[in-house]
Amino acid sequence: MAEEEPTPKADHEAHTKLIEEKAGSSESSAMTSDSKSSGGSRRLICSVILIFLLLAGITTLIVWLVYRPHKPRFTVVGAAIYELNTTAQSVMTTTMQFTIVTRNPNRRVSIFYDRLSAYVSYRNQAITPAVMLPDLFHDKKSTVALAPVLGGGGVAVPVSLEVVNGLVMDEAYGVVGLRLVLMGRLRWKAGAIRSAKYRVIVKCDVLVGFKKGLLGQVPLLGSPGCDVAV
Repeated sequence: MAEEEPTPKADHEAHTKLIEEKAGSSESSAMTSDSKSSGGSRRLICSVILIFLLLAGITTLIVWLVYRPHKPRFTVVGAAIYELNTTAQSVMTTTMQFTIVTRNPNRRVSIFYDRLSAYVSYRNQAITPAVMLPDLFHDKKSTVALAPVLGGGGVAVPVSLEVVNGLVMDEAYGVVGLRLVLMGRLRWKAGAIRSAKYRVIVKCDVLVGFKKGLLGQVPLLGSPGCDVAV
């Protein structure tokens, strides 16, 4: 039996199928090319960001090493007690004044203080209300003196019986140990660069010569450098 010759319809269908296969192959190649191009762009962007972050980190480290700030120093150089009264009801009224000298040891960095407050404690209990102090600018390699008056105004502060009895004994002995506490926020400034705000706490432990009934300037029997935490 003789083989049947392909009909024009079969030839047309085969030709159409060949065209579709070529078109699909072209689309697949185009999609693969687009995918490679997109992946390359993402890698380039990630590389640029990584290099930028690395350079920023190196720059920050260099600036920190050059301008690395040292903590300020505080010292109590004078004290006066104008009132120190306790009652059996475990309350006390106090008026004191301390002269504090603070030193900025940095040659390239200035210091800004804000929201400064101060109070006096005895045996880890506050015996004066906290007093707000004015904002302070501390220039490079400079020294500033403060002399806040703490307490006063007849404001009574509740204290424990331990504080009342301890003060009675210390006054009889003639030596009273007090702690002056300053708290606030601090910023460093180096050229046009300003740091974030940091909490600063200064604790100054002092021994003063004081007997009941003797008011005014009192001698400092011991005044080591204050502890500064930033």
